[in-house]
Amino acid sequence: MLIRDATVADWPAIWPFFHQIVAAGETFPYPLDLDEEQGRGMWLVPAPGRTVVAVDDAGVVLGTANMYANRQGNGAHVASASYMVDPAHRGRGVGRALCADSLEWARAVGFRTMVFNAVVETNVHAVRLYESLGFTVLGTVPEGFRHPDNGYVGLHMMHRAL
Repeated sequence: MLIRDATVADWPAIWPFFHQIVAAGETFPYPLDLDEEQGRGMWLVPAPGRTVVAVDDAGVVLGTANMYANRQGNGAHVASASYMVDPAHRGRGVGRALCADSLEWARAVGFRTMVFNAVVETNVHAVRLYESLGFTVLGTVPEGFRHPDNGYVGLHMMHRAL
């Protein structure tokens, strides 16, 4: 698997699974009815942020991540990131590779810490992955996310020093 910077030309490969994940409403606090243009605008972050894709040997996009400063100004030393793995390629270490890449990037460009503002507590695979990479739950907003099957569930803020 290769992780490389994403280009606009990668968007047609990202959009189908991006749309599927967002429309399911289980893991991202994005509007469920995002159209393709809105999704592209949200996901393909401008520099100095970064968007990447994980591709296999044949160039098939397996997943994607974006990373950026969590805040501006005096909070700009804190990084954040989001990850999406094509459901057809889950269980192959794509999410772990994307997260590890974002941590390396954040360290290399001078961030001091990384925070995830909104990790849905029922997304147990993501929570376990982040914890295995050194993140801890700082707190949970009770009923901070309206899950389509589980109703109102907690929304974790997770943190890791770099």
